[in-house]
Amino acid sequence: MTHTWWSRYQFGGVWRVAAPAPVVFAALDEPADYPRWWPQIREVVRTGPDSGRARFRSVLPHELRVGVRATERDPDAGRLAIRLTGDLDGWLRWSLVPVGGGTLACHAQDCVVTGGLPTRLGPLARPFFRANHAAMMRAGERGLRAWTRGRRGG
Repeated sequence: MTHTWWSRYQFGGVWRVAAPAPVVFAALDEPADYPRWWPQIREVVRTGPDSGRARFRSVLPHELRVGVRATERDPDAGRLAIRLTGDLDGWLRWSLVPVGGGTLACHAQDCVVTGGLPTRLGPLARPFFRANHAAMMRAGERGLRAWTRGRRGG
């Protein structure tokens, strides 16, 4: 796939969650529940045991539609990898690290925006899309913390 430098995005970060790694993994491994704890994820529809479609939108008035497929799922090692297609083409990986009674949920993402508003606006809009993503990820971390709060024993 041919793309320009400004259509490629690489993100990463660490979420600190006060729940055991198996509880955090179970939440991340059940995408149908994402809209219940991650406000920017508007819909997830399963299309198979390891695949689905997702719609999400953060602060900017632009919705992304993405196909998702789990390419790695290892609860014992705390690793989950997702292939992204559609408005984003790339991957997202989670690595969970137990720390005390909690978990560090490390995420990395590498993707190319393939169409729609981001490609029409070009490189001048890049800082806005990066800030939009950061706002979405902060909300996801808050949501996951709240979602796992009642599931720590499981």
